[in-house]
Amino acid sequence: MRAVLAGTARNALALPSVLWTALFFLAPLGLLILYSFGTTNLLTYAVGFGWTTSNYTGIFNSLYLDTILRSFALSAGATIGCLILGFPVAYTIARARGRLQVMLLLAVMVPFWTSFVVRTYGVFNVISDNGPIYQLLHALGLVHHYIHLLFTPIGVGIGIVYTYMPLMILPLYVALERIDPALLDAAHDLGASPARSLRRVVLPMAKPGIVAGCVLVGIPATGEYVIPQILGGGQTLMYGNVVSDQFLDIGNYPFGAALAVALTLVLIIVLILARSRSYRSEAGIA
Repeated sequence: MRAVLAGTARNALALPSVLWTALFFLAPLGLLILYSFGTTNLLTYAVGFGWTTSNYTGIFNSLYLDTILRSFALSAGATIGCLILGFPVAYTIARARGRLQVMLLLAVMVPFWTSFVVRTYGVFNVISDNGPIYQLLHALGLVHHYIHLLFTPIGVGIGIVYTYMPLMILPLYVALERIDPALLDAAHDLGASPARSLRRVVLPMAKPGIVAGCVLVGIPATGEYVIPQILGGGQTLMYGNVVSDQFLDIGNYPFGAALAVALTLVLIIVLILARSRSYRSEAGIA
């Protein structure tokens, strides 16, 4: 009897989170799926539910497909950029000790506490034609004309890398911090060079952190809306901007819903594959 009461109490504690998830995640997702099979009268903006699949086939129109491919390319490039730049930072923090490690972690996290939009406008000022980057390079005599980064795919990529960098560094730090320094000492005693130790010891043991960081950066970056809206200036659109335009500007709710559902399915598949790979990596380490 006591076990039954304990189980009922546990279920009661989980009930608020279950209701919250059902109300604010499952219900909107269900509405998106329902709308994605509908049709729209662009004159009256009335939505009819004829259960057509034309919204999904319309995704492969070259007008939208180019933007979708650009989104995936920018997301992949930004994820790789975060990994390349974030790995040395995470490794340095993991090898630091005491107060220095705490200070380095704060240096990574404190900017992340600032508003997302404020940080994006900060990047806007940095990469503008007459911004600090141009002024520094001009003062060093390396450039004599403006560097046009703003409102370009490169500028959007820079914004994504800067904004999502902490989401890459922190999982890498957790994975690297778990590596026993004695393993690196043993590799050195056996004649391994630093590069070989990195390739044969550090990287295999850091795989769970690499996978987690790539997931945390790649998935939200693929559907990014704010950064391309500010740094792209309407000239470099990504997937999130196309979905937003369908809902807010064109009024084609079914097609916008189909775009959102298709992206959700792709990201779910990627997440499942990444998670299974992470499990295998952790099992291999164990």
